[in-house]
Amino acid sequence: MFNPSRDQVRTFFIDAWRKHTGREVLTPLETIAADILQNHPEYHALVEDPEAVDRDFAPEDGQVNPFLHLSLHLAIEEQLSIDQPPGLRAAFDAACAQRGNRHDALHDVLECLGETIFNAQRNNAPPDGLAYLTCVRRRAGLL
Repeated sequence: MFNPSRDQVRTFFIDAWRKHTGREVLTPLETIAADILQNHPEYHALVEDPEAVDRDFAPEDGQVNPFLHLSLHLAIEEQLSIDQPPGLRAAFDAACAQRGNRHDALHDVLECLGETIFNAQRNNAPPDGLAYLTCVRRRAGLL
């Protein structure tokens, strides 16, 4: 099972962006990461700084971890590509129609995924796919 370290994840995004801006050949996963980064210009300076690998983003200081945000986007793209949990793609399509913007709909799904992960960690349990899907459906106006 692939379990990258914090630094490996951060380096992946930094390298994907460097390769994208340098017009180098990207792997399929790097292409997805570069597409995500294109929708987040607020993170461009960060991923253009190789020292960002070592930065801390403390929630106590009111900081959002941009690498976590990007990683959740990447996870959602993978989930949508395989429709996991089943029904996620249809709920996401409804969210896109409701929001009128794919990126805004992705952020709705991201909120649900973050909540699902938080609850799983808090309850020391596996993520609840049904609760996740229900949250996405609720945000899409399907419930």
